[in-house]
Amino acid sequence: MKTLRETPADAEIASHQLMLRASLVHQVAAGIFDYLPLGHRVKRKVEAIMRQEMDAIGGQELSMPVVQPAELWQRSGRWYAIGSDMARLKDAGGRDMCLGMTHEEVVTDLAADVIASYKQLPCMLYQIQTKFRDEPRPRGGMIRVREFTMKDGYSFHADVADLDAYYPSVYQAYFNIFDRCGLDAIAVESDTGMMGGTMAHEYMALTPVGEDTLLLCDACGYRANRQIAQIAKPAPSAGPALPIEEVATPDTTTIASLAALLDIDASATAKAVFLVGEFEGERDDAPHAQRLIFAVLRGDMELNETKLANAVKALSLRPAQDEEITAIGAVPGYASPIGIRREGVLVVADDLVAGSANLVAGANKAGYHLRNTNHGRDWQADQVADLVAAAEGHACPTCRSPLHASRGVEVGNIFKLGTKYSTAMGATFHDEAGESVPAVMGCYGIGTGRLIASLIEQQHDEAGIIWPISVAPYEVALISLANARTPELAEAADAIYERLLAEGFELLYDDRDERAGVKFNDADLLGLPVRLTIGKRGLDQGIVEYKLRASGAVGELPLEGLSDGLRALLDAEWDRVRARLRTIPLG
Repeated sequence: MKTLRETPADAEIASHQLMLRASLVHQVAAGIFDYLPLGHRVKRKVEAIMRQEMDAIGGQELSMPVVQPAELWQRSGRWYAIGSDMARLKDAGGRDMCLGMTHEEVVTDLAADVIASYKQLPCMLYQIQTKFRDEPRPRGGMIRVREFTMKDGYSFHADVADLDAYYPSVYQAYFNIFDRCGLDAIAVESDTGMMGGTMAHEYMALTPVGEDTLLLCDACGYRANRQIAQIAKPAPSAGPALPIEEVATPDTTTIASLAALLDIDASATAKAVFLVGEFEGERDDAPHAQRLIFAVLRGDMELNETKLANAVKALSLRPAQDEEITAIGAVPGYASPIGIRREGVLVVADDLVAGSANLVAGANKAGYHLRNTNHGRDWQADQVADLVAAAEGHACPTCRSPLHASRGVEVGNIFKLGTKYSTAMGATFHDEAGESVPAVMGCYGIGTGRLIASLIEQQHDEAGIIWPISVAPYEVALISLANARTPELAEAADAIYERLLAEGFELLYDDRDERAGVKFNDADLLGLPVRLTIGKRGLDQGIVEYKLRASGAVGELPLEGLSDGLRALLDAEWDRVRARLRTIPLG
């Protein structure tokens, strides 16, 4: 290993900088890293904790392949639904293959072969395995990568009730993992995404570098990813539908300028948002179909694209081009669903718009808007759904207190998959009545590298990393201040190292011929919990100096009984980890 004094120019966030400077990882390509010896030791310790917690809830470890045949993904339908982030290839025989992004297909195919009776259920299988997702914009060191290690688990159940009973045990096991690793994480409700299913939770490490926005309520504990977060919407504007009226509104292509011109609140307007959705073809081998989506929201609200995609079952969304908008008779900046050509267009209204009276909307005529437009009278949506993006200050859907927003990094997720994969992959069993029914599934993942990076984001200072003892690459940094002019000191330090090593202590021994300041700086950078320093003055006095990385506390341990003193320091560090353990009920 070699430590770096200077921060690499392309490392933008603290965890990436420190992982490179402390020689934990080495970048091979964009989003692809080597784990170097120190980083590998951290990784192994994190994974040992994962194994212990998965075994404690009945998990059985196995190993599944990284390279997978397309046929399995074609049976589930995801071969056609997933885009360019799946790395596809052909084998020597010309057969379509892929690098596994996840292992639902493979494990469900296994279950279809092995599980035949309800007597074999429930069953929980997990692995710690390499995954590959061809992420187009890897960033943040280990936060967003292409190749990564994941602990992924899959449970099989006889019915929904059994999955519901098992799910809280995984929910708690994940908190145990994060707490034991020293990571502050919360669980939030989340979108099921490409995984599908009926319920999902994400575990988020709160940090400003996070890509996800979370909406949290301090009053009642409501927590959700912004992708699915609900709000208590205000009551829609009421009253009788008034006659529609065209009004000149030159150069008012935004809600803010429209509200200012007409001296009305933005909540009295209707906003038009145009997107193009990609949908599955009617056949598995058919190209994906595209359709223009016209979303209508109240002017004071923002669109949540995840909610819209889920409502219309779109695989993906992109902004519509002006020519796509004008092709249906709509005018960008002055658009409404009134008078457009509806063929091939999917009009989706937020439920607040659908229930509001007399909104100002576009006239589909440059420089003009319409007063008193009403859903149901003047236009009709193909679909009404909640489309609003929750934001700071919106009312909590549970208690109506103000929500606040926070950034987070997703470090784990758990899903109730139901029978989506078991039905598609033929993973059926005979129930107590002798009927053949699909197994009910759950799946559960944690990204190892992302957990480590998030932990460093939370646990560092200007000098370097501050490792919890549970995952530190070594427990103790042992520093010898000997040099070429002090062979007796070097010999004594070596003897202390050998003695402590034989007694079972984890030691990183720094016996380099370097200045004391360099060694101390490197020890702080590496962040091991306890630093022991062997110097001539201390040896003459019969003591070894120590420093605790987390608190900065310093002191001395007598050479006579050094092992007992060091063990007491390390026990106190372990007590700090144990004090973090929480019981978190599934809410």
